[in-house]
Amino acid sequence: MNEPPSKLDLPMLHAIPVGVWALGLVSLLMDISSEMIHALLPVYLVAVLGTSALTVGIIEGIAEATGAVVKLFSGALSDWSGRRKFLAALGYGLSAFTKPIFPLAPSVAWLIAARFVDRVGKGIRGAPRDALLADIAPAQLRGASFGLRQSLDTAGAFIGPLLAILLMWLTVSNFTAVFWFAVIPAFLALGFMMFGVSEPDRPTELRNVHFPLSQTELRRLGLAYWLVVAVATVFMLARFSEAFLVLRTQATGLPAMWVPAVMVVMNVVYALAAYPAGVLSDNGGRLRVLVIGLSLLIVADIVLAFAPGIAAVAIGVALWGLHMGFTQGLLSTLVADAVPPELRGTAFGMFNLLTGVALLAASIVAGALWDAFGPKGTFLVGAAIALIALCGVVAIRTQLTVADTKQKP
Repeated sequence: MNEPPSKLDLPMLHAIPVGVWALGLVSLLMDISSEMIHALLPVYLVAVLGTSALTVGIIEGIAEATGAVVKLFSGALSDWSGRRKFLAALGYGLSAFTKPIFPLAPSVAWLIAARFVDRVGKGIRGAPRDALLADIAPAQLRGASFGLRQSLDTAGAFIGPLLAILLMWLTVSNFTAVFWFAVIPAFLALGFMMFGVSEPDRPTELRNVHFPLSQTELRRLGLAYWLVVAVATVFMLARFSEAFLVLRTQATGLPAMWVPAVMVVMNVVYALAAYPAGVLSDNGGRLRVLVIGLSLLIVADIVLAFAPGIAAVAIGVALWGLHMGFTQGLLSTLVADAVPPELRGTAFGMFNLLTGVALLAASIVAGALWDAFGPKGTFLVGAAIALIALCGVVAIRTQLTVADTKQKP
């Protein structure tokens, strides 16, 4: 394959379709709303409502697991019905309408129900939204489009907690007031989804999909897709929860009030890197960017394993955010490249389910390693698994090159 030149042409922002920008703004606003609540909810449940930490863990575990399963079926349904925008808007709508429950909830049961429905909404919208973005984005700008949406989404992940901190200070720790403020960006996101995004007409040459989750249809996803999923699943085993970055920072002796800043640092770097990485994948080849991203994770793990103090940990955290920017949007792009357009929803749903299970397993193993061997054992094992994923990319380069070029003009 003759790879295109690797020039990084960032001014192409103006060439990205309006629908992609709208989807990015929807992600930004909903993430701001969700993170404003999620940054405070565990403390609110334990300190204000008197629930146990175990209850918090059960709520989060059930909510996330449910969301992962729902993604698979919503993606398949979007392929069968051909109505991706409707399902994405339904998912955002469910999440938006749960937000007023948080300040109004009279009991823990109401909060559990709201959190559950919110995650169901996230599960419903995830795969159809990514498939819709792939339908809207021109093939030559697909990496940039996924990178832009990922950058805006990640910006919400650090703007939300920062707004929560500011509002808690302004309202003298009034949880209810902050939860009401979080309602505003949620409904703005729903408005942008409903009125700012136009779903393109389904091309007449696309065949109808009768049962996307059948064995026959799953085979049509192709070898290149399943190899992408295999690499991504191994990669997720190395990319455990960012909670371990918080624990690593805490282990340096940093005062507790400053420890959450680690997530801000990581997400700022992540947000700044995702769009340029997407552009680079369009101009210089997907595989090159994937190799860079996996290499960055290996370096980040090694730095975090041996970091002697807070400055070195900060460098490791920044490298972790950089690897996220170079890989998360890119993996979605590779999925979109590899599969037939009429099966994109199913492909994203299956991808999200398998990588989500891998991430959950990785976090459990990372916790066990932490208890047995400390931070060094956790991060060195993470580096070793990331190296296996990197070797996998090299080993299946030919098939992934097909995924890289299949739908480019």
